[in-house]
Amino acid sequence: MFRFFSEKHWFIWSWLGSFIILSSLWVQVEIDVKINEWFGVFYDMIQKALAEPNAVSIEEYFASLFSFISLAAMYIAVYVAISFFTAHYLFRWRTSMVEWYHSVYDKARKIEGASQRVQEDTIKFTRIMEGLGTSLIESIMILIQFIPILFGLSIGIPIFFFGEWEYGLIVGALIWTIGGTVFLIVLGLILRLVGIEYDLQKQEAAYRKILVIAEDDGSVRPKTINELFDDVRKIHFLSYLRYLYFNIGRIAYLQANVLSAYVFLAPAIVAGVVTLGVMQQIIRAFGRVEGSMQYLLKAWPTIIELASVYKRLREFESRIRQEDLVDEKI
Repeated sequence: MFRFFSEKHWFIWSWLGSFIILSSLWVQVEIDVKINEWFGVFYDMIQKALAEPNAVSIEEYFASLFSFISLAAMYIAVYVAISFFTAHYLFRWRTSMVEWYHSVYDKARKIEGASQRVQEDTIKFTRIMEGLGTSLIESIMILIQFIPILFGLSIGIPIFFFGEWEYGLIVGALIWTIGGTVFLIVLGLILRLVGIEYDLQKQEAAYRKILVIAEDDGSVRPKTINELFDDVRKIHFLSYLRYLYFNIGRIAYLQANVLSAYVFLAPAIVAGVVTLGVMQQIIRAFGRVEGSMQYLLKAWPTIIELASVYKRLREFESRIRQEDLVDEKI
């Protein structure tokens, strides 16, 4: 699965490509920091304009809007360009996997679900790895950039529960995030979400195989196909029920998450010790820090799918190696 990073003829795409993608993420985070600063200046200007008529000229107002458009345009340009590059990067990764599977397909074809592993799971694996990997790196970069900003903005401001402790907002975000993440991980383990995804794909593979056989073999009984589809139906319905329970906990936490920054800032807002612009900067920076800390929480469904795909591919490659050993003994 990871030969892409060890085979010489893929070095340029794997290592240089990874560097380009990571560099673009850093640029996007830097632009995001500038946008956060813009929010502070803009909302302070709004507060000033609403407090006193003509305190802000129409030229100043539109100049501020134009500065945001400039930042947004840069962000969009980087995002679109790197999305195009990443699509090619992922296909090269998939190609490196498929090349090896093709080279051993005389043995792999004997394994149940081989076609699905080579065609479908390679696509899923590379796409999920790219999504989770870039999200993880981006989350780390955001923490590096926004924690000092949040720390600087919160100095001297009273925070709910923590008072005027200078690390109150950061620690509050950490406690809230860790608590929610642990809760959902435990819930996912109790509901066996990784196991249910694996079983679901296993049943789908068996059903697909009998359908392929039935295309060429008219003697395959419809009853056999119906029995397999009944198994598919049962595992799907079980997965729906388990994800129902999981999503209740996940969505409830994420909805409560919307108010978390306002709860921590309640004493400062009520006391009127922050301007509208500073409040917006703090809330946005808090949201970025909190969102990055919630990487596992937000990515949990995708992590479950990746674990299932990885488990299937690892088992598939293990079976291929076993076939190799059998052939050597013969």
